[in-house]
Amino acid sequence: MNGRIGRAGADEIGRIVARIAADEIMPRFRAGMTAGADGIDGLRQKTSAFDVVTAADEATERALGTALLRMFPGAVLIGEEAADATGGAPPADLIAAADLAFIIDPLDGTKNFSSGLPLFGTMIAATIRGEIVFGLIHDPVTGETLTALRGEGAWAATAEGHPRDLRVAAAGPVARMHGVAGTNFLPQPLRGRLARNLDRVGPNFWLRCAAQEYRLAASGGCDFLVYNRLMPWDHAAGWLLHREAGGHSAHFDGTPYLPTHTTGGLICAPDEASWLALREALFGEAGN
Repeated sequence: MNGRIGRAGADEIGRIVARIAADEIMPRFRAGMTAGADGIDGLRQKTSAFDVVTAADEATERALGTALLRMFPGAVLIGEEAADATGGAPPADLIAAADLAFIIDPLDGTKNFSSGLPLFGTMIAATIRGEIVFGLIHDPVTGETLTALRGEGAWAATAEGHPRDLRVAAAGPVARMHGVAGTNFLPQPLRGRLARNLDRVGPNFWLRCAAQEYRLAASGGCDFLVYNRLMPWDHAAGWLLHREAGGHSAHFDGTPYLPTHTTGGLICAPDEASWLALREALFGEAGN
């Protein structure tokens, strides 16, 4: 099977995602519920009260899968909700071997969505034998879609279709860099070290939504991202967008990220020099 997507195919996927989000996600957002209320359409817990799924997640994943297979017959589909239903572990061997696989997060930021907070998004990545070749993040609230093709750059398009190229923030002093420093899944002693070292960088924040955090980083809205738990549906699309927008990223030990990796952490920064400086600032022993 020819796994090449190309610019025309990428734009068509973006239109399909926008349509499905408008049909399946937005009509359910804040529909007859108050923030955080029980009884949201299909709401149930997965691993915790924070890790939830709704009917919008499941309906969107089904619709996306159907549309992608119509465009790319024989492609492998790896959806977050389908994986959760079978134990939650991403099929690394399948990602590595598939001639073309689509990794789908139908509704990233479901806790925000179910709380009535308009910070969520849809993410899709495509891989060819384990290499990420396409990434997309769609914001159903604004209608903006961010897209990247490996080796061909990254761009955003408004709901009306007006495009602009994406670039990460310019490199600058670590003390002025601001971004996401996720500590929730970090083991000790790394978690304590990061917490103690946060005053060595600029302000940090967390949006409870990797789609929106990668959207900011790829468009220059923040300087860095730090994650530990690496489910492919949370990171594959955003990683490619950040890379194609000029950024540098790697595991904590400096080795390259792959969508088959779920451990090892990930740091995204504007360039390699700032990546090295940021890793030392956040995880170095000095100042502990």
